[in-house]
Amino acid sequence: MNIEACLYIVATPIGNLGDITLRAVETLNKVDLIAAEDTRHSQRLMSHLGVSTRLLSLHEHNEREKSQAIIDKVKEGQNVALISDAGTPLISDPGYFLVKLAQEQGVKVVPIPGVSAVVTAISVSGLPSDRFVFEGFLPAKSGNKQRVLELFKFESRTVIFYESPHRIVDTLELMLTVFGESRRLVLARELTKTFETIKGDSLGPLCEWVKSDANQQRGEFVLLLEGAVDVPDESEIDQDKMLALLIAELPIKKASKIVSEVTGANKKELYQRALEMQGKV
Repeated sequence: MNIEACLYIVATPIGNLGDITLRAVETLNKVDLIAAEDTRHSQRLMSHLGVSTRLLSLHEHNEREKSQAIIDKVKEGQNVALISDAGTPLISDPGYFLVKLAQEQGVKVVPIPGVSAVVTAISVSGLPSDRFVFEGFLPAKSGNKQRVLELFKFESRTVIFYESPHRIVDTLELMLTVFGESRRLVLARELTKTFETIKGDSLGPLCEWVKSDANQQRGEFVLLLEGAVDVPDESEIDQDKMLALLIAELPIKKASKIVSEVTGANKKELYQRALEMQGKV
């Protein structure tokens, strides 16, 4: 019987190697090829698991170039697994273009679920988890980062970000500026690893705690921001401020659309207001 070849999306541990699933190990052993974000990093995991399947590099810089060749291999009857450096592929990691291409060309895509830092973090955060927003990594530059944070000032759902160690202090200070010192934040650092830290507090004291301890500035971070409790009416939201921040970086049409989606205000009226702010009417 001819069994259809597949592209498997395989989740791997985010720290503790014991979190790998039996199904993931079985899949990685049986496929013909593993597409990995960093083959050197993944080879260490494969050696630990006793997996000898050949690895192929697939990362953000070569994904568009190599994806079709991988899809062609599946069409030829080879089973291929996609893994990232840690966690579930595509979640702030490469793989979107590959999976989209597979779906468009009728190639079967099979999920092998496992660990994801965003789900792991919210499950222990103590913040509402029935509805949340996952934003992923914030922009590197402070100005762009603040503009993105401003969009969530009145978000009532829990908002989740990823952040790297060399930007954590800058990000917390900007959050303090945008959201105020009393807004609650949960910091989840080095999840499932030896120095795992999960600490929740108001932004003011939490920011000072991180700044005063260099050890708390190391590792990979998940930041979970409490949703706004007192969300003002549409008329009370400072739409001009949001427009001003966005039109400095984006075309007026796109800036107006974003503010409209965030506030619920009329897009055409916002567009007209943006033109006035730029002195074009």
